[in-house]
Amino acid sequence: MAEEIKQEVEFEPGIQEPFVDGFNFKTILAAIFIGFIMLPGSIYLGLITGGGLGGAAQWVTVILLVEIAKRSFVQLKRQEVYIVYILAGSLISAGLVLGAVGLTLQGGAFSDLIWKQYLIQSPYAKFFGLTERVPAWAVPPAGSDALLRRTFLARAWAVPILLLIVHNILYRINHFTLGYALFRVTSDYEKLPFPMAPVASEGATALAEVSSKKETWRWRIFSIAAMIGVIFGAFYVVIPTITGLLMTTPLQLLPIPWVDFTAQLGTVLPSSMLGFVTDLGTLFAGFVLPFWVVVGTFIGSVVARTFGDPILHKFGIITDWQPGMTAIPTNVVTTMNFWINAVISGGIIVAIIGIWKMAMAFRPSQRKSAVRVILPDNRGDYPLPVAILLWFLSTLAYVIICHLLVPTFPVLLFVFFGFVLTPFLSYTSARMFGITGVATGISFPYVREATFILSGYKGVDIWFAPVPYFNHGGTTQGFKQLELTRTKFTAWYKSEFASLVIMLFCSFLFWSIIWRMNPIPSSAYPFVQKMWPMSAMFQCLWATSTLPDAGVPWMIRAIKLKYIISSGLVYALIYGLSFLFRWPAAIFYGIVGGVGQMPHYSIPMFAGALLGRFYFAKKVGPNWKKYTPILMAGYACGMGLVGMLSIAVALIAKTIYQLIF
Repeated sequence: MAEEIKQEVEFEPGIQEPFVDGFNFKTILAAIFIGFIMLPGSIYLGLITGGGLGGAAQWVTVILLVEIAKRSFVQLKRQEVYIVYILAGSLISAGLVLGAVGLTLQGGAFSDLIWKQYLIQSPYAKFFGLTERVPAWAVPPAGSDALLRRTFLARAWAVPILLLIVHNILYRINHFTLGYALFRVTSDYEKLPFPMAPVASEGATALAEVSSKKETWRWRIFSIAAMIGVIFGAFYVVIPTITGLLMTTPLQLLPIPWVDFTAQLGTVLPSSMLGFVTDLGTLFAGFVLPFWVVVGTFIGSVVARTFGDPILHKFGIITDWQPGMTAIPTNVVTTMNFWINAVISGGIIVAIIGIWKMAMAFRPSQRKSAVRVILPDNRGDYPLPVAILLWFLSTLAYVIICHLLVPTFPVLLFVFFGFVLTPFLSYTSARMFGITGVATGISFPYVREATFILSGYKGVDIWFAPVPYFNHGGTTQGFKQLELTRTKFTAWYKSEFASLVIMLFCSFLFWSIIWRMNPIPSSAYPFVQKMWPMSAMFQCLWATSTLPDAGVPWMIRAIKLKYIISSGLVYALIYGLSFLFRWPAAIFYGIVGGVGQMPHYSIPMFAGALLGRFYFAKKVGPNWKKYTPILMAGYACGMGLVGMLSIAVALIAKTIYQLIF
């Protein structure tokens, strides 16, 4: 018998640049600057307007530090620029996301405790009888001295703060280990392209060239796109912001966030959705994403939400739609009536296909044609069994902590969330990031809440426990960006844990100061005063659903097995047809993601893809694909600069108004 032939390939042919550790003293100084200067602005802006600095601040921070470095005769390497970019996102955007109640809080880890102190003192907690039921390990009791004096420096906060710190440490271990294992599977073995990964990496490369005073074509493209963002942002952001300070109704030259035809179209096609977002960023995304992915997304979104909804309405499946509904309420009712099941089904199908392909690739009969990946030297890799062991131990720690906090809840369900649902969802999401660049529509909505309700558990403690249900799929794209910038993986680990220390301290410090200034919510913070009561009501409704004689029929009725199965059969049929007729596989994955997306986003993205493929690619030539990620990064930077300017003007104006009146 002939010996088995094993092919060996270079990891990235043609790329010989060594990997560099981008974490050093300069990046630590950048992290301190972000924590002490940018974080409090993000907190205050979130309380006032509901929108933090977010992703825009990443590019603004990087540009500011690059300019400071230039004037200090200090050169920043590409790897250092990218690590600063990561640090800005980690420090500024880190916060609390409550998907079940539609609330996102920015400002670091202590935003969670600020939310809970309000929840337990809210009139809804008293009305629903939660005030005396919320566990003391989550938040001090209502009426305690710690809450009355609005301070974290009290013994009653000791256990909640300790749990917060332990959760943040365990989460990062869980996040990096499972994310690294999935990266090795999806990037190294499956060779998925990760089309959106070059956006941040090329932007970092362009700014690094500026720092070294070697302005190449990257910087020219970046600066052109940034000016487009500045000019467009002047009309899109600055005019509404300034006129909003002077007029009762701000002047919007372009409707924000979209032009919506849903209400008008509903008179002809009941429950149909149609419109388009007015932000050019979606058009730029169409330039970057693979063409066939965008085509599939457009097909899935328009066929399902524009033409599919009226059919479902006619057959009595969509029952809650009412004439005159605009995009948001139409999206809510159609999702709850049917599409929530199709989204769940799509996630399951994508994961099954990925697992099947991996199993086929590692069959013994495939060894002759198997490609053995030779990992590059000094990338920061470590054995996969070590990553899986660390992930296992961190998940086990979560299970033990949750069991100690809520001993009457079935421990097998904690195991199910941590060891089954989290890796399954993360792998599904990772493949979508690898193929389409985004993971739109890949989730299992409300499965956590439904599990709590159907488990038979009676009490509210489970709603405050750190249940290990995570989606680490996006981490794979982060590793890919490190690879593209030739940054050692260990630099990410060191920067994240260093930023954790800075974030915990700064979050504690600035939330303490702002909380002591005024109660949260209060009239000093108009957004939270208006929106937090609604979110508190929803969380109270969820929490009371596990009390005796309680229920949430509106959620239980939404998830129907027959719709999940029927949607899965349709997905399987589409996949079979694409395989039979040799359509690009990206079309199928685009369709799966598009079903969970409003046409308002898919239509301008499709327009961008058409412009890029049939106009700019011919006009510019073969270099067009090299330009697109830099164009998108530059545009985001320009919009970020304009947004920061608008925020500064608005905050100064509000401060002067309060001082005068």
